[in-house]
Amino acid sequence: MRPVFVFKANGTPDDMQDPAAMEQDAVLIAAVLNGDTASFEPLIARYQPRIFGMARRYARRESEVEDIVQEVFIKAFQRLRSYRGEAPFEHWLMRLAVRTCYDFLRVHQRSRETILTELTTEEHSWLERCVQDSAQTRPEDTGARELVQRALEMLPPPARLVLTLLEIEERPVKEIAELTGWSVPLVKVRAFRARKEMRKIVEKLLKQTNL
Repeated sequence: MRPVFVFKANGTPDDMQDPAAMEQDAVLIAAVLNGDTASFEPLIARYQPRIFGMARRYARRESEVEDIVQEVFIKAFQRLRSYRGEAPFEHWLMRLAVRTCYDFLRVHQRSRETILTELTTEEHSWLERCVQDSAQTRPEDTGARELVQRALEMLPPPARLVLTLLEIEERPVKEIAELTGWSVPLVKVRAFRARKEMRKIVEKLLKQTNL
């Protein structure tokens, strides 16, 4: 039977590296493993803001975001005995979250053609300005930001995951390897290929706008 937890989309994450918080985590985890399931609730309260933040990078609908977060904590509860305490609980939980988001991408990957037909007014406007005069376009424009997200959605799941972690979350390659379970060389290869694919997508969008 799957455990039922209460999640709140809003909240402020604690200092994840605080030694006192890490000690509290250890006490709570021990209590859960000894049968006190209620002690899992404070762990949810501590980490759910960060998990929500991560999930929103991979899903647009809030209902999907909530599903991802719930799945992460259900898996964490079910697999808690596999946590050995050799690294902070946060690290273990974030690895689980990244892999859950990756599974979501593989299941919900959308077709490129569908995404191309859904460009917003802001995206069209930015593309038109870019075609007319690239010097007048700024990467921080709303249209540009939306277009980056759109292009990310058109990438295969491994490419989208690695670029999100590397470019948006600004995580180092070694940490990405730990989070995903991929080797460091594989992360570098996938990042290289993903950047090339992103350039092709944007070029295609620019070409279509120029027609």
